[in-house]
Amino acid sequence: MAESQPVINQVSDFLFTYILTYLLVGAGVYFSARTLFVQVRHFPDMWRTIVAKEKSAGGISPFQAFATGMASRVGTGNIVGVAIALTLGGPGAIFWMWVVAFLGMATGFVEATLAQVFKVRMPDGTYRGGPAYYIRNGLGSKFWAAVFASLLVFAYGFAFNMVQANTIADTLAKNHTVAPWVTAIALVLGAAPLMMRGIKPIARFSGKYMPIIAGIYVFLALLIILLNITSVPAIFTYIFEGAFGLNEAIAGTGAGLFAAMVQGTKRGLFSNEAGMGSAPNMAATASVTHPAKQGLIQSLGVFIDTMVVSTATALMIMASGAYSLDKLGEMQGAELTNNAIVGTFGDWAVWLTSIIIFAFAFTTLFGNYSYAEVNLNYLGLSSKWIGVFRVLVLLGIGLGAVLSLTTVWALADIAMAFMAATNLVAIISLGRWFFGTLKDWEQRKSAGTAHERFVGHGNPLLPGDTPGDVWALGAQDRIVEDVEI
Repeated sequence: MAESQPVINQVSDFLFTYILTYLLVGAGVYFSARTLFVQVRHFPDMWRTIVAKEKSAGGISPFQAFATGMASRVGTGNIVGVAIALTLGGPGAIFWMWVVAFLGMATGFVEATLAQVFKVRMPDGTYRGGPAYYIRNGLGSKFWAAVFASLLVFAYGFAFNMVQANTIADTLAKNHTVAPWVTAIALVLGAAPLMMRGIKPIARFSGKYMPIIAGIYVFLALLIILLNITSVPAIFTYIFEGAFGLNEAIAGTGAGLFAAMVQGTKRGLFSNEAGMGSAPNMAATASVTHPAKQGLIQSLGVFIDTMVVSTATALMIMASGAYSLDKLGEMQGAELTNNAIVGTFGDWAVWLTSIIIFAFAFTTLFGNYSYAEVNLNYLGLSSKWIGVFRVLVLLGIGLGAVLSLTTVWALADIAMAFMAATNLVAIISLGRWFFGTLKDWEQRKSAGTAHERFVGHGNPLLPGDTPGDVWALGAQDRIVEDVEI
């Protein structure tokens, strides 16, 4: 494995340096400009939508879809990813994470809305959708739909879950001297019962515990920031100087403008997933009266993940004194975040940070798996083979716990790059469907009829009729209550 590591890193760096950074930022700029910055204009609507009492007898609720999406978004990307960005890209990487997130709010809006537009109803009354479905039904390409589904299955079923397992193992090894192989066995045995039960229990689990976990973590981060509030102005100065290569001391370490941009893009995308094509898989499972509503909810998820949770992590690490410019270039993960909390509150906090990191990573395992299962269903795998896949995923979790930090993150970056590139090209190509759907919702909102059900057949704002009968005139979406926003 040691010999292959440099090759994995080179492939990862090439994909982000020469392809994905420009594609990701370009798509975000395009959708932001074409929608007159929908992420700003409709920011209040995002909050109103997430608290609206919209319930469903079929599928899962919009909030459950949001919570499960956050289970995958909020996790090691916020704890380990931010630390890696700081140590490899310098403080300036945080600025580029903000840029990716701001633009990604528009991109996330687009992909989630398209997932709703092209979703399909399953025999049990639930819904399935996501990039594989809108590539097939919107672009008419079964081949590329299958390619994307396969990429996502590998990324979320194996590569990303290996990152989560590695984070848990690394934390337990350094905080409690637990051997990685012991953690590997414990994770497999602990994850198996939940994973074998399918998507709906996972959605309920995430909806119940994810807000609590995230709230505790953000509270600790904000408390550390407040205890060191006088250092915050200098931190922001470091961030902005590093972002544009203005700090010679930082640039001299190799963490100049270029490194900050690449690391910020990598870690920003891994953290908030906007444009990657993952969150739309869960967004499509929600029962809503209009596709744009789930777009609003998913866009808010990007904001909370990066602008709130990741920013809190970065400020906490830098304000606590755990971060040193002398360490730039040396890859550090959860250990750096752990040192920030323990260094502030004392040794007793070792157990607290271990529990928080475990909760983040362990919950993310299920959000990741749910995305993979949606795409296995798309590929037509029978329940028997899905059962076999679950076993393989569990084995991958065990393997991730014993591999090195650099190996699992490089593998995750490669998987993420291929997924995002395929999805971004697809949503740009389907732009007319999104712009028409957004205009339909905005017109309804202006007329005070935003609570009425979207009709995708015979709609003059769309380039054609939506496939299937989900959005057909008179079709029932099994909404039993919808509060107007």
